[in-house]
Amino acid sequence: MSKRQLKLGAFMRPISIHTGAWRYPGAYPDANFNFSHIKRFIQKLEYGKFDAFFMADHLAVLNMPVNALKRSHTVTSFEPFTLLSALAGATERIGLIATASTTFDEPYHIARRFASLDHISGGRAGWNIVTTSNPDAALNFGLDDHMSHDERYVRAREFYDVVTGLWDSFADDAFVRDVESGLYVDPERIHVLNHKGKYLSVRGPLNIARPVQGWPVIVQAGASEPGKQLAAETAEMVFAAGGNLQTAKAFYADVKGRLDKLGRDRDHLKILPGAFVVVGESEDEAKEKLALLDSRVHYDSGIASLSIALGHDASGFDPDAPLPEIAETNASKSAQQRVLEVARRDNLTVRQLAQRLGGYSGLKFVGTAKTIAEQMEQWLVEEGSDGFNVMFPFLPAGLDDFVDKVVPELQRRGIFRKEYEGPTLRDNLGLPRPENRFFPKQQAAAE
Repeated sequence: MSKRQLKLGAFMRPISIHTGAWRYPGAYPDANFNFSHIKRFIQKLEYGKFDAFFMADHLAVLNMPVNALKRSHTVTSFEPFTLLSALAGATERIGLIATASTTFDEPYHIARRFASLDHISGGRAGWNIVTTSNPDAALNFGLDDHMSHDERYVRAREFYDVVTGLWDSFADDAFVRDVESGLYVDPERIHVLNHKGKYLSVRGPLNIARPVQGWPVIVQAGASEPGKQLAAETAEMVFAAGGNLQTAKAFYADVKGRLDKLGRDRDHLKILPGAFVVVGESEDEAKEKLALLDSRVHYDSGIASLSIALGHDASGFDPDAPLPEIAETNASKSAQQRVLEVARRDNLTVRQLAQRLGGYSGLKFVGTAKTIAEQMEQWLVEEGSDGFNVMFPFLPAGLDDFVDKVVPELQRRGIFRKEYEGPTLRDNLGLPRPENRFFPKQQAAAE
């Protein structure tokens, strides 16, 4: 039995990343934009003791051809903070992780929203830092062009420093609220940031008390060289790409090794690759479910997914020919590289590659509850991951199958909790509460 404990996030925006999910028999076609359904999903996840409900975010709709757009269940989605604030009131322990862009938002906005969510939820917020690779998003923010890939990461690093600095605006004991004297806040326990950097100028202080967790948990998902370095310097959870176990072990060793060089504790960053999980009563039944799901992917959707991954319009490619040479773009470099590797390795035509991407081309666990638990334990023991961000094939049945069948098997093996460790996301992930950089002595005394 492994002494290490598996961490589980649920990737829930889109509700399923599979473009055929809404067409699966028994699935809720409107699941991505139906609050009652989503509330039921997160309550089921909390029943299954998941660490977090994880939301991606997209800042553009017209990032795919109309022929694909008309077939997409993600064309309308809730704004993350509005949804997670509502879900905070319907749950008690599960973490609430939202994506927010360092390219198309301001640090003061981000700091306020996450501090508010952390207070509303009692300390369960997490910030997934993204630099936004989609060039169509730039057109919605008064820009004609997208900031270069590497420059986006340099800005993101400064952005992180500003946001975390704003979270530290108030000492934990700043709010006296002495009714007799009339003193509400101690001005000596307020810090004015006065940040002036290459990209950002922010005076501060933040107009919200320090978050319950000190800082919401920091999440990062980039797999490029700048992305991995940003993760090593700032992140407490990495949403890693899937792939095979050997590749995952190399990524795990790389990122954890960077922590060693920076003097960070390896246990203070959890690496959770995305895992698409299909559960059956038998191996054959699970494979049949996946085959039926994949059959619901329309070519229009698949070719759009391929175009997004490549950062290049693939609609004009010969569907039955191999993928042509693709020039490097300003979009996500790691996503493009993964697609090119799959196409070459498996000698796929454009049509075959589009079909995979319209479904899911990354890490899959397809089998019985026992075989899936075995594979997850192997990844944990061999340091391919610290857990997984689970992606469900269709809702609600795919989620129910995992919680009702796989979770008990993981618990039986002693690698997953039966009860939450504490009230905050940091408690459950085993992460320390950050020291206030401006009031360190007070922070130490408080703890």
